[in-house]
Amino acid sequence: MRAAVLHEQRKPLTVEDVELADPGEGEVLVRMAASGVCHSCLHAADGSWTYPNLPVVLGDEGAGVVEKLGPGVKGLSVGDHVILSWAPTCGRCRYCVTGRPVLCERRPPPGRMYDGTTRMRLNGQPVYHYGTVATFGSQTVVPQDCAIPIRKDMPLDKAALIGCSVTTGLCSVLNIAQVPAGASMAVFGTGGIGLNAIQGGEICGAYPVIAVDVNDAKLEYAKQMGATHLVNAANEDAVAAIKKITGAGVAYSFVAVGDARVAEQAFEALEPGGTCTVIGLPPTGSRISVPSSLLVGPMRVLRGSSYGGARTFADFPRLVDLYLNGKLKLDELITRRYDVSEANEAFRALAAGEVARGLIVF
Repeated sequence: MRAAVLHEQRKPLTVEDVELADPGEGEVLVRMAASGVCHSCLHAADGSWTYPNLPVVLGDEGAGVVEKLGPGVKGLSVGDHVILSWAPTCGRCRYCVTGRPVLCERRPPPGRMYDGTTRMRLNGQPVYHYGTVATFGSQTVVPQDCAIPIRKDMPLDKAALIGCSVTTGLCSVLNIAQVPAGASMAVFGTGGIGLNAIQGGEICGAYPVIAVDVNDAKLEYAKQMGATHLVNAANEDAVAAIKKITGAGVAYSFVAVGDARVAEQAFEALEPGGTCTVIGLPPTGSRISVPSSLLVGPMRVLRGSSYGGARTFADFPRLVDLYLNGKLKLDELITRRYDVSEANEAFRALAAGEVARGLIVF
C-alpha cells in the first residue's frame, strides 16, 4: 500500500510503500477511494495531542470498497461499498447494548487490531493504525465492525466525509443535544465539524443558527451551510454579539474547536437552562473552567460529545439517504482534492483555515 506515514510529531509526513498483511479473524481489507483530512490527525502530527504510537498511518475519515475478507467475517462481501468508522463497537458490552456504542468498553488498544497487533510494517518494523482505520493509505485493514456497508449509488468521495466530520458535527446536534425545531443555537468554530453542526441546525429547524469564528472566509462557508447570523470573534465580543441577537443567549451552543477558552465563552453565551456541547478536544492537559454562578442557579448544562454519539450502522446509511435526497450538503464541503503525496500541503491548508474540507483521493 502507498501511504503517508508520520514518523515523528512536528515533522512532515513521508509517503512510502508500506507492507500490508492480509486481514485476520473478523477483519476486512478495504481499497480506499478517498480520505478526509481531519483536525484530529493534524493535532496528532503537530504535537497538540500526545500520540505515543509511532510510526503511524494517519486518517480517520474515509470510504472504499471491500477487497478481501478475513476468517469469520459476517454481513460483508467482497465488492461492498463501505464507510470506515474510527470507533470499533463490540455490540455486546453494556454501552453497545444500551444504544451508546461510541463508549464501547471492548475497543482494541490504540493503533492496533483486537488481537493487539498491527497489519502494517515498514522495513520489518510495525506501523500503527490511527485508531483502527488508517485512511491515509491506498488500502487498509480494519475490524469488520469499522466497515459500514452503504448503497452503491452513493459517490465514495462524498461518502468519505460521513466517516468523521459530518457524523461528529451533525449528530452532536441531532443525537446528543437533540435540538428541537425553533430553538436558538450557536456554533463556535466553523471548520469541518462546525460546518456540519450548522447543517444539523438547519436540518432540525433551529433558529437562529449563529456561526462564530475568527476567519471571515470560514464564516462564509458557514453561511453556505445554513448559518443565519455570522459573528467574527476577532472583531467583536462573541458573547455580547450572541446576546444582542437573541436577547438572553442561545438555548444550545456547540464548541467545534479544540480550545478551552472558547468552550468557556460558549457556556457563557447560553440562556438560563441552556446546554453547551463540547465537541472539539483541547490540547492535552487543558481544563475548562466555568463560574458556579452560571451553572447551578441558572441550570445550564455543560456536556461532551464524542463522534456525535454515533450509532454507525444506523447513522451512516441515514446520512447517505439524506445526501441522495438533497437534504445534506457534502459537495459544498469539499474545497480541495489532493493526492496522498500532498498530505503535508493538505495539513498546511487545514491549519491556515483555507479549506472547508480537504480530500485525499486515491
